[in-house]
Amino acid sequence: MHTTSAPRRLTGIDAARGVALFGMMSTHVLPLYAPGTIDATWTAQVFSGRASGLFAVVAGIGLALLTGGRSPHRDRLLSADRTGIAVRAVIIALIGLVLGGVETNIAIILFHYGVLFLVALPFTGLRVRPLAAWAAGWVLLAPVAAYLLRPVVTEGVAPSSVGGNPLFEHFLEPRTLAADAFLTGYYPVLQWLGFLLVGMLIGRLDLSRLGVQLALLGAGIVAAVGARFVSAQLLGPGGGLAALLATPEGSRYPLEAMLDVGLAGVEQSGSWWWLAVSAPHSGTTLDLVHVAGSAAAVIAVCLLLTRRFRQALLPLSAPGAMTLTLYTLHVCVMSWADQLVPLPDPVQLFWAQVVVAVAIGVLFQRVHSRGPLELLASGAANAAREGRAEVRR
Repeated sequence: MHTTSAPRRLTGIDAARGVALFGMMSTHVLPLYAPGTIDATWTAQVFSGRASGLFAVVAGIGLALLTGGRSPHRDRLLSADRTGIAVRAVIIALIGLVLGGVETNIAIILFHYGVLFLVALPFTGLRVRPLAAWAAGWVLLAPVAAYLLRPVVTEGVAPSSVGGNPLFEHFLEPRTLAADAFLTGYYPVLQWLGFLLVGMLIGRLDLSRLGVQLALLGAGIVAAVGARFVSAQLLGPGGGLAALLATPEGSRYPLEAMLDVGLAGVEQSGSWWWLAVSAPHSGTTLDLVHVAGSAAAVIAVCLLLTRRFRQALLPLSAPGAMTLTLYTLHVCVMSWADQLVPLPDPVQLFWAQVVVAVAIGVLFQRVHSRGPLELLASGAANAAREGRAEVRR
């Protein structure tokens, strides 16, 4: 999502979105466990959980910018904004459903991304202080609510998850689809809304100011490091890890290795100690704080590096301006590559896609155009927004 009100600021935000895109691509292409071992690779340690979380936080910044930035829109203008965002959300979700039908092992984020936009609509008129309160409260309490709700919501739902990426046919099983979207899926909306709220809070700040950028960097580092430190103390000296290893799920998986790679697919039940982990895709408070802090730090670095020269991070900001198109292209390429015999070398495949994505992004920027899917989503959203504004007059 983009606006023209603050080009310098948005160049840095586009670069952060580019980091998220390439980070997610790396987790899709490169191995997360070292061959022949259960040790996490550098790709897992750097990008697992953080890249997709950064994507969501930047999405929250986009929502804030679309609805007025530092001065949130009100009344008719806000209502028109919300209509445009809702249309954009539906289009993104539909693209996600189409990609769900592509044969791939990638956990596609777009359907949940669209649902997140819709759920975030009531918060789009809030200023900094109420947004800060909502973000802090959501990050703190949503994981607890998820832990309590999962066994209740999934009871009698067979299966409790769609078992892969959401498809159009899953709407015939609305309870299962809802459980997957909000609680049991790879990107559970109940907890991930916290990322959007943090992003919206960041987007309400004056991101062009050096002091704000430095404060964002410092706060992000403290949050990211602090969350991991607290988790390590709870799991180690606190005895949490031993308690988790004694649970049915903890004894079934190589839990200690998975804490560095991700807990997606692990049923976190049977012990409140699950809430003490900060592993990628665990959806705990400490995970959300760590990922949101990491995202804030990355965004701050990108803003700082583009303060004087807007194109300083062009290889990131150019593809970052058209991530919907490039992400979709990446999923299709991976589906094709997975059918090849023998399978292509993952390192070569990853870097080939990065080079192509950068080339496409720079080309579209040079001709002053946007990606085709960005044009579709923004065009429909703008038409709906303007139509709503006309009706309100």
